[in-house]
Amino acid sequence: MQLPRRRRDDFEDIRVYEYPQHLRAAIEDAPTGAGVYVFHGQEGDLPLYIGKSVNIRARLLSHLRTQDEARMLRQTQRISHIRTAGEIGALLLEAQMIKAQHPLFNQKLRRNKQLCSLQMTQGVPEVVYAKDIDFARVPDLYGLFASRHAALDALRALADQNKLCYAPLGLEKLPPSKACFRAAIRQCAGVCRGDETPQAHSERLFTSLLGLRVECWPHEGAIGLVERDAELTQIHVVNHWCYLGSAATPDEARQLSTLAAGFDADGYKILCRPVLTRSVELLSL
Repeated sequence: MQLPRRRRDDFEDIRVYEYPQHLRAAIEDAPTGAGVYVFHGQEGDLPLYIGKSVNIRARLLSHLRTQDEARMLRQTQRISHIRTAGEIGALLLEAQMIKAQHPLFNQKLRRNKQLCSLQMTQGVPEVVYAKDIDFARVPDLYGLFASRHAALDALRALADQNKLCYAPLGLEKLPPSKACFRAAIRQCAGVCRGDETPQAHSERLFTSLLGLRVECWPHEGAIGLVERDAELTQIHVVNHWCYLGSAATPDEARQLSTLAAGFDADGYKILCRPVLTRSVELLSL
C-alpha cells in the first residue's frame, strides 16, 4: 500500500539521520574559545554555513546533535574555524564572511542593496536610501530597513501604536477638511478633524521616532576596538560603522584604517552600543 506523502518524508528524515562520524575529528580539534566556524561542502569547498560562538567546540557539538540540520550535515565534508579574541570580533567576522561568501544555509546577514531609513522632510517622514546619502554622517535618520515597503510598514505600526494620523505622515491622501476613517474608529487622535493641534501631533510623532534613531559615527575617522582573552589580543578596525578587519598590533590596525569604508547596517547593530557607551577599550587610529 502506498503511504501518504507526508508520512514518507517524515520516515525518510528519520532514516537518513545519523551522527556524522566523518566530522568527529573536526570537533575534537575545535577550540573552546570564541570565533567563527565554517561548514564546507563538496563542490569547490564552498561554504554551506558560517556561524559564530563564544565557545566553538560546544556550538559545533550542538549542530551535530540537531536532527533538523541533517541535510546540511550530510553535505558537509569538513569544518574549519577562525579564532577571535572575543564575542564582538566573532560577530563582526561572521557578518563580513556571510556577505562575502553567501553560504547556502545562512538566511540572515545577506548583503542588502536597498538599505533605507526614514528622514523628516518638512515635517513629513520620507524614505531615503543608503546609496544616496551617508547614513553614518547624516543626522536625524530613523530605523534601518531592507526595503521601502518595510520602512512604510514600520511607520504604519508607529502610527497605530501612537494614534497618529496617516495623512500627515504621507501614508494616506485625504480631501481638504475631511477626517480619516481611523479617526472615526478612534485609532487616530483626530488631528485631521481638529481634535488635536498639528503641533501636538508632530511632537508625538517625533517622540515615537526617537526609539528608531540612527546614531551618527561619533569619530573623525577610524578607531580600533580592543579585545583580549587568554590567548589572543585583537584590534578590530572600524570606520563609519563599517568593520575593516582585525589586527594584532596598532601599526597593522593603522594600515587597515586606510581602507575605504561605507555605512554597514550589520556593523552598526553590533557596534553601536559598545562604541557609544565605551564599554570596550577604544584606540584612536
